[in-house]
Amino acid sequence: MTTVAQPPLSVVAEDAADDLDRAGRRRSTAVWIGGLSVALAVTMTVAVGLGPVWIAPGTVLEIVGHRVLGAPGALSATTTEANIVWLVRMPRVLLGAVVGAALAVSGVVLQAMVRNVLADPYLLGVTSGASFGAALAILFGVGTGVGAGASALSVSAFAGALGATAAVFALARLGGRVTAIRLVMAGVAVGYLLAAATSFVIFASDSRDGTRAVLFWLLGSLGKARWSELALPALAVAASVAVLYVWGRRLDALALGDDSALTLGVDPARFRAAALVAVALCIGAVVAVAGAIGFVGLVVPHVARRFVGAGHRRVLVVAALLGAIFVVCADVVARVAFAPRELPLGIVTAVVGAPFLLLLVRRFHAAAT
Repeated sequence: MTTVAQPPLSVVAEDAADDLDRAGRRRSTAVWIGGLSVALAVTMTVAVGLGPVWIAPGTVLEIVGHRVLGAPGALSATTTEANIVWLVRMPRVLLGAVVGAALAVSGVVLQAMVRNVLADPYLLGVTSGASFGAALAILFGVGTGVGAGASALSVSAFAGALGATAAVFALARLGGRVTAIRLVMAGVAVGYLLAAATSFVIFASDSRDGTRAVLFWLLGSLGKARWSELALPALAVAASVAVLYVWGRRLDALALGDDSALTLGVDPARFRAAALVAVALCIGAVVAVAGAIGFVGLVVPHVARRFVGAGHRRVLVVAALLGAIFVVCADVVARVAFAPRELPLGIVTAVVGAPFLLLLVRRFHAAAT
């Protein structure tokens, strides 16, 4: 009778501890995702009701339920309230959630791609490209004159974002494979070049109203949100986030460094190119309709990692929810703080993001010393 060698008790104990640790992380992540999902739903409901005309959350839910589910019976809300909720505020709040999720997820991926905790969608010049395209559409109308339609603005901004991405990738490939440092250097160069081009376009224009519109757009706004403009960015962001979630394990490998990624079977250069395309689609789609909004992609990923650790599949989901909540709340402040005038959304996010960046720098300085 043969006996099977049993592993040492220490090995068994370590395996059991690892299993318990993984199970604990899964439970913790599920709790965070569930709690943030509820928080997002509550935040959106309250945000729809806030404004010059206050509408109670119960009335908001009644109007939305009547529109979406075709709930029977007459509405207790007035026609004016129903129109404010459904035609004005609901698309704006939904667009804010989409924009926040897109910027946060893009920040998570870019920080893994370039292994830089200060990376955000501005780093690779994508936002600058979208801003340049939008400036051309607003000031020179792409053939329609000043005040070009929303569709022309969106198409021009999206084309600028994709063009900037192509330029960054082409520069990063010069002289060899795409590496993190080459990607950062190419992104910074293209970003500065396109920012200068945008400034020149503003300088060359003789339209005071157009210049004001460009400057407001460069600071970000959800003021032009409409149902007709919501579907495309929502689909683009959903597709990008789904693909990036599937690539979560590859992002984990890439964050360890190129040599470690190769050891784990991930081609760093090829994967960076694919991830960059997904990020460009995500950023371009939202920047085209909401303008340039800073700090979301920088701040939110760090908060998400504090909640659920460094695993990118967990971080992507939590960051998307946190980003959506952050931008929806920031937009409420932007449209309520100085009503009836609207504050550019980028100013609100910068007020929150700049102190966070200083705390981050201080933390790394303390760790280095």
